[in-house]
Amino acid sequence: MPTPVAGRGLGAFLRAHRALLKPEDVGLPATSRRRTPGLRREEVASLSGVSIAWYTWLEQGRVAASRQVLESVARVLRLDEGELRHALRLGGYHEPETARAPEQWGASLQPVLDSWPTSPAVLLDRAFDMVAWNAAWAALWGEPTALPAGRRNLMWLVAADERLRAVLGDSDWEPLAMSVFRHFRAQAGAGPADERVDELYRRLAADVPELSHWWNCHSVGGLTTRVVTATPAGGAPIRLSLSSLRPVDAPGSLIVLFTPKSRQDGSAVADLVDRPLRRVGSPAWKAG
Repeated sequence: MPTPVAGRGLGAFLRAHRALLKPEDVGLPATSRRRTPGLRREEVASLSGVSIAWYTWLEQGRVAASRQVLESVARVLRLDEGELRHALRLGGYHEPETARAPEQWGASLQPVLDSWPTSPAVLLDRAFDMVAWNAAWAALWGEPTALPAGRRNLMWLVAADERLRAVLGDSDWEPLAMSVFRHFRAQAGAGPADERVDELYRRLAADVPELSHWWNCHSVGGLTTRVVTATPAGGAPIRLSLSSLRPVDAPGSLIVLFTPKSRQDGSAVADLVDRPLRRVGSPAWKAG
């Protein structure tokens, strides 16, 4: 439920956009008897399917709107995708998914990932499925396409992938894995029920049952900046700083980036990228 302050902020936002529209913008006849610019409250209310009294209270911050009603009002006010996300946040709701399919926004963000040639980077969707990645990610953590599509997921990877665990070592692996899990729970819990999330938990329970206490836990957190040490097979330790970035035009997505701490660490990653055999990744997981 929105707080009163959030409600007033939402009301001011709706009033400002109502003032920007003309009757003809929404299919109403224009009249010359308007003392103020924009649509009237009763016009927005009627087109949105709510009463004038209720819509007035909404703009005054006196009532909380359902997500469905807010989306209806947003359509009447001709809010674009970014404005709708803002209105929903002001109303206390999780932002909507982008209308574009993951492969579309993955393709648009691939050049961003590739611009970090010595920083392993991956783009995740809301369920932490890996949508796109760069050559440095494949070289250090393994080529994601070597995994079955259902297990091409960061949460599954940190829990069940033997290569990643070996490269990180136990001292860095468990804290990082728990951080990924807590961030996933925080994000999944804020969104609507998702069959993919349920599928992931079932798959984890089957693949790594010894870690069941991890996903049965209810603690949440953020994937905050931290330094980890990766030691590829036959290579020297590489210190990396983990960052997580959220693209504005792909709501719910997340870029996970490992930046070398020094020039020497960057050179070590570059050497891995230049070794094609290192990019084969983990052997394909058993079917099932």
